[in-house]
Amino acid sequence: MTTTLITGGNKGLGYTAAQRLRDLGHTVVIGSRDPERGASAAAELGVDWITIDVASDESVSKAATEFTERFGTLDVLVNNAGIAGGRAPLDEVDGPAIAQVLDTNTVGPVRVVHAFLPLLRRSTAPVVVNVSSGLGSFAVRADDSRIEAQIPTLSYSASKAALNMLTTIYAKWIPEVRFNVVDPGYTATDLNGNSGHQTVEEGTDVIVAMATIGADGPTGTFVDRSGAVAW
Repeated sequence: MTTTLITGGNKGLGYTAAQRLRDLGHTVVIGSRDPERGASAAAELGVDWITIDVASDESVSKAATEFTERFGTLDVLVNNAGIAGGRAPLDEVDGPAIAQVLDTNTVGPVRVVHAFLPLLRRSTAPVVVNVSSGLGSFAVRADDSRIEAQIPTLSYSASKAALNMLTTIYAKWIPEVRFNVVDPGYTATDLNGNSGHQTVEEGTDVIVAMATIGADGPTGTFVDRSGAVAW
């Protein structure tokens, strides 16, 4: 049985990914920073849950301890939790504003990987999927034909570009774990006010695909549902 943890799993992409991986036979555990929402979503899905706020060292540490006691191992980690950070004009984005987004979207996955790596190393085929965005791709941002090139998301884009780099470094220096980063595409979720043109099912295609690669799967890649994404 494959045990899978999805942070930010109580809604949106995380919720649907949990549902789909559950249907594939995974023992799914959703992570939520809000206990009530986590418990409610888990009950709807018929999966387990833990409280985890990826922006809190204490919360992540407690979650890892609880997870170890309850499940003993971890095969797949999906770092999905994240925040948009708002759309303030660029000249209004200050240090604290960007630091908050980086702390959740970039440092958050580092906290979780650090805390759960001992559990991943107990698995025979450990996999980490970091959920990024085309907004964090230098190549996509430089392509004026892409919608991502038209959106001045300073904090969010910086946080995802940094997450992409972290993923490549983890993949190279922790080769026993498959680390990959994915772009779900412009998907209708709360993160963008449900303005995306893709459904959450379409958005989770790449998350599910990379969560099920197994021991012989790729590592250090950046992909979307259509294939490779340029860095």
